[in-house]
Amino acid sequence: MTYILGISAFYHDSAAALVKDGKIISAAQEERFSRIKHDPSYPFNAIEFVLKNSKLKLSEIDHVVFFEKPFLKFERLLETYLAFAPKGFKSFCMSMPIWLREKLFQKKFLFDKLQDHDENFKDINKIYFSEHHYSHAASAFYPSPFQDATILTLDGVGEWATTTVATGNKNEIEMIKEIHFPHSIGLLYSAFTYYTGFKVNSGEYKVMGLAPYGEPKYKDVILKELIDLKEDGSFRLNMKYFNYATGLTMTNNKFESLFGEKVRDPSKDLLTQFHMNIASSIQAATEEIVLKLTNSLSKEFKSKNLCMAGGVALNCVANGKILNNSKFENIWIQPAAGDAGGSLGAALAFWHKELGNKRNENLKNKDEMEGSFLGPSFDNNEVEKNLKSLNAVYQKYSDEELTNLIANELKNEKTVGWFQGRMEFGPRALGARSIIADPRSDKMQKELNLKVKFRESFRPFAPSVLREDINNWFELNCDSPYMLLVSDIKKNLQIPMAEKDKKLFGIDKLNVKRSSIPAVTHVDYSARIQTVHKETNIKYYNLIKKFKEITGCPVLVNTSFNVRGEPIVCTITDAFKCFMGTNLDILVCENFILHKEKQDINLRESYKNKFNLD
Repeated sequence: MTYILGISAFYHDSAAALVKDGKIISAAQEERFSRIKHDPSYPFNAIEFVLKNSKLKLSEIDHVVFFEKPFLKFERLLETYLAFAPKGFKSFCMSMPIWLREKLFQKKFLFDKLQDHDENFKDINKIYFSEHHYSHAASAFYPSPFQDATILTLDGVGEWATTTVATGNKNEIEMIKEIHFPHSIGLLYSAFTYYTGFKVNSGEYKVMGLAPYGEPKYKDVILKELIDLKEDGSFRLNMKYFNYATGLTMTNNKFESLFGEKVRDPSKDLLTQFHMNIASSIQAATEEIVLKLTNSLSKEFKSKNLCMAGGVALNCVANGKILNNSKFENIWIQPAAGDAGGSLGAALAFWHKELGNKRNENLKNKDEMEGSFLGPSFDNNEVEKNLKSLNAVYQKYSDEELTNLIANELKNEKTVGWFQGRMEFGPRALGARSIIADPRSDKMQKELNLKVKFRESFRPFAPSVLREDINNWFELNCDSPYMLLVSDIKKNLQIPMAEKDKKLFGIDKLNVKRSSIPAVTHVDYSARIQTVHKETNIKYYNLIKKFKEITGCPVLVNTSFNVRGEPIVCTITDAFKCFMGTNLDILVCENFILHKEKQDINLRESYKNKFNLD
């Protein structure tokens, strides 16, 4: 048996993954343990989890693979600073000390850190390095259900590459072409994230969620002034408008002058129609870029399969456009598409590329991510022990009793924290660490956003739908288990807008009921869909099935079990604290049910301002 530990760290979303003879055993992000959103630090706790989960000591691991090559990244930083000199001297002075102290000599740094897990880990030659975009490509292709595919990676930047194209054939990945820093779709989108007042590397999904409230009035300006986009999807950015190459901000004064407003200060500036139009414009421009890219690739390469990874691959609206408008017949996107997934890709790349091992050829159109349920789990004994220590009031039920009770509570518009099985790997809650509710409720979107999540009212929620019912409720007829595809609600379920409603602007559009499942219907009649499969999450599947029996609706609202700025809950304690700190009505932990009104009022802790808005 060969065990390979993959690690990603030091930029954002640090993570660890463990692979045994090419099979994915476990994976988790450090933020879930540290409780620091997007934690970039060395993933000590995540590594401890994957080792403990397999009952291994680090010294028993055969290979440790880091997800990128620090020398190449250092080369890029030095060359960039030299190219832009004397601009960027302040940024240079800030970044160099940590590079010279830690990152440049990362093999020794990692070796020292790894010894904290096991003093018997003595062989520094067990540590290897993969390239950033190769790790992404491996994370997308090797777990996919395809034996051949075109692989597209889109992110901010790795060592040099920001966009790469590769081909996958059985156990081989060949990197074909790439676009280099500072020209980057990911950084272009992040520039607008910064401009609209959201946090870079975390707020991009807010821009995507805000886009339908606006109109793409500035799309042509973006495509004319900011980017030179070719018909094949290749591009160059006009760097006179950006500051990220060597500066401490994403944009500059020229960028502000181009669009006519200063960068929004979220501490004092409200979101306006202008910001919604800006969001709509960059989203539309991004969709055009990725469609040109994917259509060009479908003509250039013979495979009908497309695999995607990198942070931009989390743009589920663009993914939906690729599915509907590109020439690829099949698309598979790594659920942990960002840097966290690089840990998994690095381990798989080593198994297949360096060790030359073949892939599983009997997938039968199923991927190897195990539904992305790769994190910690807790059995009923552990749950009860924890609940007792927290002085919680609870009751235990059989699976059938619990399913019936919770389905009826959901029907009565109760909000439920759902804590079951192994925690998800990646940014989406998929029915293991989820908050769930009735999608038919007119009030549920606002209530969940403002009273439970404590975040902006415009944020949309995703529907979890039984796979067999998807084409009756949505304009989609394929698997979407990882909530990475957007599609429209079926026409017969939509409620046309009245003439007076069509004149509404911005957030006012939220008040208009648009379908028979309004809590998961965005203002443009779209939804970010998760298909639920009994093979990967039987308890969640059975709950939705029971809800369908009671209501006729095979759909539930699904959002992550956390509040704004908080990582998704990992442990029983995390779940209970979030439950008690919010207006959630019910908490379900494995076979135990907790009702809010039965809990000791002294255990309540306000979560409204506990975490900064991310």
